Amino acid sequence: MASDPAGAEAVLERVLAADPRNIGALLLKGDSRTRLGDSRAAIAFYKAALDAASRLSSVPPALQAALGQAQRQIAAFSARYEDELRARLANDIGGVSISPRIAEALDILTGKREVFVQQPQSFYFPGLPQIQYYEREQFDWVSAVEAETEAIREELLAVLAQDGAFRPYVESEPGRPAKQNSMVGDPRWGAWYLWRGGEAVAGRAERCPRTMAALEHAPIPRVTGRSPMALFSRLQPGMHIPAHTGFLNTRLICHLPLVVPAGCRFRVGNETRQWEEGKLLIFDDSMEHEAWNDGSQDRVVLLFEVWRPEISAEDRAALTVMFEYISAYDA
Repeated sequence: MASDPAGAEAVLERVLAADPRNIGALLLKGDSRTRLGDSRAAIAFYKAALDAASRLSSVPPALQAALGQAQRQIAAFSARYEDELRARLANDIGGVSISPRIAEALDILTGKREVFVQQPQSFYFPGLPQIQYYEREQFDWVSAVEAETEAIREELLAVLAQDGAFRPYVESEPGRPAKQNSMVGDPRWGAWYLWRGGEAVAGRAERCPRTMAALEHAPIPRVTGRSPMALFSRLQPGMHIPAHTGFLNTRLICHLPLVVPAGCRFRVGNETRQWEEGKLLIFDDSMEHEAWNDGSQDRVVLLFEVWRPEISAEDRAALTVMFEYISAYDA
């Protein structure tokens, strides 16, 4: 390789033709392509060597250092590739800021973010866009709900002062097999329902009239036996809700943050955000999501669901019929 790179290439090609998973030959081929300035091919051979090594129960010590060097070389090539691509963008689009979608696409391309898609547990409606968070400014009803934040918080605090009868958010259903979920029966993630299974919970709507009135501004599904669904969701200090997905992709979940101590965060797909009191957080719960409260106090949000804006009135009517049949059948 030092004096006859073409000859070295020929020898390595013969070795790899006989043994395509030969780790040493793959590494040397990557080195050879690096010397020849072919970074894309070099990365491919280095990655093939690392993949072959990952399938071994143990890696020979003589190869470990070379594999580490291959990883560093991949990282260096990737960083240069990203820098050059970003510089090209900055130069060719005339100083215009790139959109959040282009920024996310770049992060996915360069391995900084993963791709997440809708994976509802029970019902999938095709053709909907894969959007993790929806921005508050997209909806004309948001401001009316947010304007009631203080009144809703006062009603919540009265509930907490009077009884604080929060049930675990995840509970097994009577007459059904126990749920195989680490969160079952855990009171650290608690719920105080206002609407459940399409019915206002007796004695609770009367205690929270301003909250119930605020919910009327939102396009909440009306499905017998299923929706509306609205509750105060409490996450206690030190609690982590593991990554999971919801049941449907026909809805969006809304959080109106009411009590948010420092140290709380929420991830949907590849983006993590913080709750801000009085500002709705709207997301697609059919995508993987999880939450943390690393603070010293409870975090409480008003949680409710709305129709996805992309679903037409006609399709909403058809889905309502379908969901009502499913709910009646499941009962």
